[in-house]
Amino acid sequence: MANLVTSLCCVVLAAVVVVYAQKRTQLAGREQYQEIGRDVTMQCGKLDNNTKVSWKVNGTDVMAQHRLEGPRLILSKVNLHHNGRYSCFEEPAGEKRDYISLYVGLPPSKPIVNCRSNNYPKSFYCSWHVLETHIPTFFEVDVQHNQQTLDVNRDPVHKNRCRVEFPEVFSTSPYKVNVTAFNALGKAFTTHSFEEFSIVKPDPPEGVTAKPIRSNPRRLEVSWRSPSTWPDIESFPLKYFLRYRPVIQEQWQHQVELSDSTSHIITDALAGKEYVIQVAAKDTEIGTWSDWSVPFHATPWIDDPLPITPTTEVDTPTETRTSPIPSSNAPQKAEPPVGRAARVFTFFSPLLLGMLLLFIW
Repeated sequence: MANLVTSLCCVVLAAVVVVYAQKRTQLAGREQYQEIGRDVTMQCGKLDNNTKVSWKVNGTDVMAQHRLEGPRLILSKVNLHHNGRYSCFEEPAGEKRDYISLYVGLPPSKPIVNCRSNNYPKSFYCSWHVLETHIPTFFEVDVQHNQQTLDVNRDPVHKNRCRVEFPEVFSTSPYKVNVTAFNALGKAFTTHSFEEFSIVKPDPPEGVTAKPIRSNPRRLEVSWRSPSTWPDIESFPLKYFLRYRPVIQEQWQHQVELSDSTSHIITDALAGKEYVIQVAAKDTEIGTWSDWSVPFHATPWIDDPLPITPTTEVDTPTETRTSPIPSSNAPQKAEPPVGRAARVFTFFSPLLLGMLLLFIW
């Protein structure tokens, strides 16, 4: 009896495990990719064509233009807004049966490849890019030289870049770089061929500085260092190109090619004007010019103005002359002069008047 119970328990347990595994399999989910602008059909698990289901995207009702055909959801002319997790539920119980993560994007375009050696003759690197695909895109790189496959060191940071060591120096045989781009929607490849001398391009010179020369208002002493990435400056010397202009002007005042010297004195600067200065570098025999260095600003010597000696004027106090208060002895308003005859007449006039009165009486 005990053995029978044990056997039944084992059978029931096995059945439960099978059912659980089936449900787990049904709900494992999957990814589906579709190209932008096309219709996409999503199947709800392995349900038969007569099963009625409902769909949700990211937990909400599907609002985009669509139609239902049994357990299938068909979206029309999808775009990036259709990305999401689509879940289906069997009706009428509403039991979740499946979910699909939909990713809308594009197949890759042909990669555009560029190769350059900034540390000649040690190695060169290649970089590439494709148009935006909106979905994960991967690359395979193959480099051939003299019918030999070269080791490719993929950049750990930039997935679209690799570095290859030169197998020999001064080779005239071309290099061929094959780059294949692929994703869930398709693939494309490009073959890029070049000769060794054509890809040599140093990094810009470093530490560009310029300082005024004392008592020389039209001169600037410019200096710089060769790029630190250039490995052997003695065996593979660089030449330089200098350009400068006043900040207030748009056109470069002067551009001069120099030998392997890392300094130069500008002798035709405009006095008192701020200048912008840049330097580029190139192998003396092969390759192309580097990009320009970071602009450096400097101003030629400006003589200190002569000190102005202040002239302190001593103000002589102005004497205020006030009119004196008239005294009692001071002359007052002048009277008109009186003649002597008038004074005599004035003195004798009473006497004459008296004699005239006596004569009348």
